[in-house]
Amino acid sequence: MIVTALHPHAPHIAWAALAPLEALIGGSVIVLIVGLFRGRFVREHLVPALTLASLGATIGLSLWQWHAHVLAIKGALAVDPLTLIMTLIFAVSGIAATLLSWRGRAPRESAHGDFYSMLLGSIAGMVVLVSAQNLVTLFIGLELLSIPLYVLCATEMHRAASLESGLKYLIIGSVGSATLVYGLALIYGATGSTDFSGIASSISHGHSSDVLILTGIALLIVGLAFKASIAPFHQWTPDVYEGAPTPVTAFMAVATKAAAFGVLLRVLDVMLPAEHLNWRPALLALATISIIVGNVGALGQTSLKRLLGYSSVAQAGYILAGVAVATTVGARATILYLIVYLLMNLAAFAPIVARERTTPYSDDIDAVAGLGSEDPWLAWPLTISMLALAGVPATAGFIGKFFLIDALVGAGYTWLAIVIVVGSMISLGYYLRVVSAVWMRQAPGPSASAAAGIPVIAGGSPEADALGRAHIELRFAAVVFGAATLFFGIVPQPLFDLAQHAAHTLGGAL
Repeated sequence: MIVTALHPHAPHIAWAALAPLEALIGGSVIVLIVGLFRGRFVREHLVPALTLASLGATIGLSLWQWHAHVLAIKGALAVDPLTLIMTLIFAVSGIAATLLSWRGRAPRESAHGDFYSMLLGSIAGMVVLVSAQNLVTLFIGLELLSIPLYVLCATEMHRAASLESGLKYLIIGSVGSATLVYGLALIYGATGSTDFSGIASSISHGHSSDVLILTGIALLIVGLAFKASIAPFHQWTPDVYEGAPTPVTAFMAVATKAAAFGVLLRVLDVMLPAEHLNWRPALLALATISIIVGNVGALGQTSLKRLLGYSSVAQAGYILAGVAVATTVGARATILYLIVYLLMNLAAFAPIVARERTTPYSDDIDAVAGLGSEDPWLAWPLTISMLALAGVPATAGFIGKFFLIDALVGAGYTWLAIVIVVGSMISLGYYLRVVSAVWMRQAPGPSASAAAGIPVIAGGSPEADALGRAHIELRFAAVVFGAATLFFGIVPQPLFDLAQHAAHTLGGAL
């Protein structure tokens, strides 16, 4: 009897190119283990510090690989400028979420290590998602991104709203994931390949009219639209944003949206360039609906988190317009706006977290009333972020919308550029209401706090001093992101160069 020895060949892995992802996964494991120790200092301070160190290492390793263009793990992942710039967005979002949650309830109620480990794990999933080069890797990245977020939304277990938020996100997110994976299955069934390049080759050789392909593309877009909060697939967004811990909401608003649009850019460019005549009209229609629904829905909101939830729906419409253009200029405008959106949103959420902890009004707009006279270090960043989200000149938001409009007009979609301008005008109705509350309304008096059952802390007392020290990281985050929003509105060239560097990676439909 002759036994034939098998010598399986392991796939080549470009370890250096995958260094940012390795830092995230390794950091997640270390943070989880250190979080098991009982010492208060270790759990409440060392664990967040290790999280920040892991995210800092991710940023450093991404810069180290800045000019890489590698297909890692036998072509399953692409490490290129688009992946690396998206990784920077995810890492900065994670740093902001760590600072905002440092002294919050959510980490304490989830044993610290669990909270920050899931945060790092979700970021790792985002990196896998935007670098995916085949259908299997795409779905793995999506699930690795989503499952920790379902849990993070429910980490304030003493609040029914937080538990409800996690459950809603789990149910609706699962529907979105199921829709997407069904679309991927149809595309595989029609082309016989899971690799993006193989699918593109099959479509270009005569399968473009196949009903399976068209149905699969439709389901794929719907699944990613759920993740990106694009109307009419946005129903979960206001409720989940309001119920989740505010640092988690801030992270989701920025990082999850960036991941969804990052993979959408890659899928449409690498896998489906030959189908642009079919998917472009759908994206243009969804962008229009999202801009209208988001801006109109935000007008009547008094909860700041719900307001920003509807705002994110409108902002998703703006970003999707850049994707729908299907040109290099459109891709550049999309990536630029994702970076700008990061700065604007985080400058808004830091003051909201601070006021949640010091007023009895949670995230209601009353919480920021009189903030201009009480705490200018929080008031100015919040004001700048609201103006930037509305697209007021001299802010980064204006620069982002300017480049989106330029891309649309250049591609012959002037009508959608007009929709963006009209949507921005409507948005002034709710963004300026927040600015008005900050600078033109008086803070509710002690009687209102007493009526709400919240003890008032007198200024100058030890409790007030401790509270002020606890907000150092919140003020730091607010000032940094607010200043960046203003700076890049005046000097946008560095962001433009970053976006151009990533857009040159794309070359299929774009």
